Amino acid sequence: MESEDDMIDDSVSMEDDFYSGDLSYCYDDDPNDNDNDYYFDDDNDYGLLEDDDDDDQDAIVSRRPQLSYTVLKEADIKQQQEDDISKVSTVLSISRVDATILLRYYNWSVSKVHDEWFADEGGVRQSVGLLERPAVQVSNARELTCGICFESFLRDNITSVACGHPFCLSCWRGYISTTIYDGPGCLSLRCPDPSCNAAVGKDMIDKLATSEEKEKYSRYLLRSYVEDNRKTKWCPAPGCEYAVDFTVGSGNFDVSCNCSYSFCWNCTEEAHRPVDCETVAKWILKNSAESENMNWILANSKPCPKCKRPIEKNQGCMHMTCTPPCKFEFCWLCLGAWAEHGERTGGFYACNRYEAAKQEGVYDEAERRREMAKNSLEKYTHYYERWASNQLSRQKALADLHQMQTVHVSSYHLSF
Repeated sequence: MESEDDMIDDSVSMEDDFYSGDLSYCYDDDPNDNDNDYYFDDDNDYGLLEDDDDDDQDAIVSRRPQLSYTVLKEADIKQQQEDDISKVSTVLSISRVDATILLRYYNWSVSKVHDEWFADEGGVRQSVGLLERPAVQVSNARELTCGICFESFLRDNITSVACGHPFCLSCWRGYISTTIYDGPGCLSLRCPDPSCNAAVGKDMIDKLATSEEKEKYSRYLLRSYVEDNRKTKWCPAPGCEYAVDFTVGSGNFDVSCNCSYSFCWNCTEEAHRPVDCETVAKWILKNSAESENMNWILANSKPCPKCKRPIEKNQGCMHMTCTPPCKFEFCWLCLGAWAEHGERTGGFYACNRYEAAKQEGVYDEAERRREMAKNSLEKYTHYYERWASNQLSRQKALADLHQMQTVHVSSYHLSF
């Protein structure tokens, strides 16, 4: 029997493997094991089961598939974020501002913060920028000199973070405003002194930033809770503001967002079971890359013998004329100059030189490559046409569903 510590270690190891991309443990080696299959009750008892069937009913409930994810609204994300900040603040006996800085540094992992803090509190403080004592001692003079503009100000117009480096309010506002408008990097803001590592927390933002800048900072902080957290991702549907919190332990990565968009949580592409994510990535790359264009050119064209520009022959005889300014005339089969062709070489629709050279194996490699490219292109086209047809059908079904939800449901309510 395993000890409790062994079971906890196995659970943590499995979670680390999952969020790092190692999904091998999710799949069962036994193809005949149907424990994860959906269970359907064929008996239509409508809940009117006898007492003797309680055990059977419990078995049915236990085998129903459980969702391995939670769809989060903005309010849910904020609540989870506040809860995590409160946990860290309470356990470590630090301010909520410092707890926020710690969680941001460790990608909003509460367990990681606790582990690192209790292992080496001093090292964590140094790395994150949570100084226990000021780095400089400020004099008790009535006026102080700003470290940026070097102007003298009354002490009321000078402020600093935990390090103690004095800067005037005007320089602080300019520094904060610039970093906020530069993007999410403002969440890792440090003291303006180049040699200082002290962190600038949300309290300083609330004190000196404008209302618009505070709103931007809050949005960055909220989005970082999803984007920096390994367990949460935004729904990839255009315009959707829901996030998904995924729970380790299920081999099914299909997620259905509240916006009706279904996607794979692992790769964030559209839901693609039973195809694995690697195959889907290759398919998307094949559709977007230039490789198929080159395959088409190789399979359906030949280079002009003079200027090497690819030429497609879709009808007519073997007499080809390249486009200006080249205007080279050649035979489509053997690629020789047309001036050397005529009735003796087979006329306009054949080429004796080509047939003779082909029998000698001169064109074997080129023809083999062209034939391989043609077969590859035909195979790709075969599957792409069916995939595109399914995509169109799916898009039409989604449009019909949206119309039913918006137009028909609205008219139904108006009729009452």
